[in-house]
Amino acid sequence: MAQTVADQLIAQLVDAGVHRIYGIVGDSLNPVVDAVRRTGGSAKGGIDWIHVRNEEAAAFAAGAEAQLTGKLAVCAGSCGPGNLHLINGLYDAHRSGAPVLAIASHIPTGQIGSSFFQETHPDRLFVECSHYRELISSAEQSSAVVNAAMRHALALGGVSVVTLPGDVAELDAAGVVPRFVLPARPSVVPAATDVALLADAINTAKTVAIFAGAGVEGAHDQVIAFADLVAAPVGHSLRGKQWIQYDNPFDVGMTGLLGYGAAHAGIHDADLVLLLGTDFPYEQFLPDGDKVVIAQVDTDPSHLGRRASVSHPVHGDVSATLTALTDLVRRKTDRGFLDRTLKKHEKLLSSVVGTYTDVAHGRPIHPEFAAAMLDELAADDAIITADTGMGNVWQARYLTPNGRRRLIGSYLHGSMANAVPQAIGAQSAYPDRQVVTISGDGGLAMLLGELITIAAQKLPVKVVVFNNSTLGLVKLEMFVDGYPDFGVDVPAVDYAAVATALGFFAVRVEDAGSLRAAMTSAFAHDGPALVDIVTDPLALSLPPNVTAKQVKGFALALSKTVLNGGVGEAVQMARSNIRHLPGL
Repeated sequence: MAQTVADQLIAQLVDAGVHRIYGIVGDSLNPVVDAVRRTGGSAKGGIDWIHVRNEEAAAFAAGAEAQLTGKLAVCAGSCGPGNLHLINGLYDAHRSGAPVLAIASHIPTGQIGSSFFQETHPDRLFVECSHYRELISSAEQSSAVVNAAMRHALALGGVSVVTLPGDVAELDAAGVVPRFVLPARPSVVPAATDVALLADAINTAKTVAIFAGAGVEGAHDQVIAFADLVAAPVGHSLRGKQWIQYDNPFDVGMTGLLGYGAAHAGIHDADLVLLLGTDFPYEQFLPDGDKVVIAQVDTDPSHLGRRASVSHPVHGDVSATLTALTDLVRRKTDRGFLDRTLKKHEKLLSSVVGTYTDVAHGRPIHPEFAAAMLDELAADDAIITADTGMGNVWQARYLTPNGRRRLIGSYLHGSMANAVPQAIGAQSAYPDRQVVTISGDGGLAMLLGELITIAAQKLPVKVVVFNNSTLGLVKLEMFVDGYPDFGVDVPAVDYAAVATALGFFAVRVEDAGSLRAAMTSAFAHDGPALVDIVTDPLALSLPPNVTAKQVKGFALALSKTVLNGGVGEAVQMARSNIRHLPGL
């Protein structure tokens, strides 16, 4: 049998180290899927087909796999609505810098431009969420386009989209397939002049604070050593948490709406703030560049100075930059600012993050208690995904990184329903590691069909549902803005019963005293498991720096709730949240 364009494409993916494709079969995609079948699967050196229930989940799964492995991951969708469903997950992958190739099959070439059934234009649709997109219109063109697409995704970090009409996929292959060899990742060494200017500024400043993002990956020890050199407290973003919080005696938590601890105070009270590998987008939580000297280090020069008024922009790797700075910076002997910030952090940690984590009995279950229990029982090298919303809060505040655990979420795109499909990608790539989701009931319901994917693929994913029958973070946003909550509550659903019907080991937990045994059993189960935790729907979360406007908004919203007839709800909400206010 002659090799087809589809066969050639799959051979190129195998050569690039791809082991699986996430997607849903469909007529225009059938030649590609059949080429996958004929490889015999990854066990025979070929490619596995991971059949999801929604192409959006395919893109999320591929994005998670790519983030975890650093290698190319692939998803696919049939023509029209099929590949259109990919777009949300591809946005997330692209914004996360995950090297993902999306195969978007297309209508017959002779019908393009005729408003044919299911006609769209994928090469136009994915412009904002990809580095590269191209339509393959001939067999001679195919291998070069696929090669270019893979290289763009891996070199630039993000998505490439190949549009392939079904009739072209069936043609005999033509052209020469380029050799696929990738260079090692280089180090971006900063300009000596920028390093010297920053060193002078650090030496001049009496106090220094560090705010670390995802760009400190691989530079943990250098950051800690430099913080010791300049007596700097170290705060972090949510994306930076897993890379810098562990084994860090200078840790002061996280800033932002999901934050905790003294990070906000540290970066606002210092004379100089050093932003390392972060493009933190919430400028209201960053210091004023007219009051604090801000320096920023990043491998992407477009990030420098776009969120705050930066006096010392440095284009370089965090590791290379700190190595260069260390020889020029004098050790700071006055550690008063560092000690005060660490003391404040310890106080806030016990009064805010510690709230409710010692409540071992009662109903409804406090989500903080459930999150702390998950942190205690999860494996040391677990991969933990979290739905956008309150799931991010519990992941940020209660999960303990250790250099081996990995945390995944829709941190930059902020999509709901990401945790379960990302867990599918994580477990597929790492079948021998524990993969746990922190799923909100709202997010789980949105892509509920992916529980079928987990069961069908026999993936031992552990789905932990924080079931509060409400969209918790949206409720919080409404309250801090002075709105009464409206349209955020959803009907109560027994997700354990749903999961049991699908073949999961599942248990529903309504009393805190039963939680440990339920989680322990689920985590020990050899196969898919789901723990449905009925949590307090009125337990919200406030940031570590609560403004008078936010407190006023909360009080105003409570008043409106009372006026709308919800007296009991208002009283219970106040009781559930008053201890979240720092210092109370």
